[in-house]
Amino acid sequence: MSNSTAAYLVLEDGRHFKGLSWGATGKTFGELVFATPMSGYQETITDPSYCGQILVQTAVHIGNTGMNDEDAESDQIWISGYVVRDPARIASNWRSTRTLDSELHDQQIVGISAVDTRAITRHLRDQGAMRAGIFSGDSVSEIKDMLAQVQGQPGMKGSNLTAKVTTKAAYVVPSIGDAVFKVAAIDLGIKRNTPRLMAKRGIETHVLPATTAVKDILTGEYDGVFLSNGPGDPATASETVEKIKAILDFGLPLFGICFGQQLFARAVGLDTYKLQFGHRGINQPVKDLKTGKVAITAHNHGFAVAVPGGNKFDSLYGPGIVTHRCLNDDVVEGIELISKPAFSVQYHPEAAAGPHDAEYLFDKFFEMIKLNRKRK
Repeated sequence: MSNSTAAYLVLEDGRHFKGLSWGATGKTFGELVFATPMSGYQETITDPSYCGQILVQTAVHIGNTGMNDEDAESDQIWISGYVVRDPARIASNWRSTRTLDSELHDQQIVGISAVDTRAITRHLRDQGAMRAGIFSGDSVSEIKDMLAQVQGQPGMKGSNLTAKVTTKAAYVVPSIGDAVFKVAAIDLGIKRNTPRLMAKRGIETHVLPATTAVKDILTGEYDGVFLSNGPGDPATASETVEKIKAILDFGLPLFGICFGQQLFARAVGLDTYKLQFGHRGINQPVKDLKTGKVAITAHNHGFAVAVPGGNKFDSLYGPGIVTHRCLNDDVVEGIELISKPAFSVQYHPEAAAGPHDAEYLFDKFFEMIKLNRKRK
């Protein structure tokens, strides 16, 4: 549990917060961001999209339900550091097998508690996400020295993190029942629930390393391609962008989410840009511009797609449209090509951790593959 060891959160602009060490003792660095969910912290911290980031949880109490063996979205905790106000003293859930604190210790995740997370969040909303460091134990020194260490770290803009999170070897998630289609999922930081949802729809998912050669994807073996979520700056992923162009030329149905949307957008000739503080949480309202329906969705992204001039755009592959927008700030949340079987969304429709409003997008992908096969 939280102890009496002092800890400091130091931001690159010089602001700092004193609290108590939580989790492992030492120091860690990353981009400081905040997330708003009141539940689902296990899915959140094991999301590879958080690689390279120190996470501030806006919910006051974290750790109440402990940790279990079913809800993790990957094999490890991916956040660089953890900032909370009040860690739970006990884990009280029938599914819990261990505490969050013990898991942070086991995986050497440095955290800080007993700080004003509301003040930190308000500061990030005003000033934007920024580099930060957590220091505890022997790593604590003069504020100016800790600040110098923070300012010496690389920023998220310009960071290529795909190699850190992608699978080292391909693996298959079988369909539930007979396989209707076979999909190649390019792993840019995929979450476990994504292939599970495709399995429920009769799709056998082959999760491939991001380094997979495009010739090994365009063998005729696959009925479609999925581009996963992931961390980093989309402007650095030029090799994957070129693969996406080849996939679009080949005519395979394509579905991208989050980082996958950003790379898809760059492949068709659109630009991406860094948001001031990003979208992170499980309560983000997104409007489907085709139906007018609003879905409450899970988000975790610090970059977005720029579509100049409204909801229609010209691309390298013909006309395209914006299909979804965020109701909080009008950020583009979905795009689609008119003459190619390809679409994407900026959020996480696999609902981990989050509401199930956007699961229909997997049905859309299934129907797109079905229609494409019929045409052939």
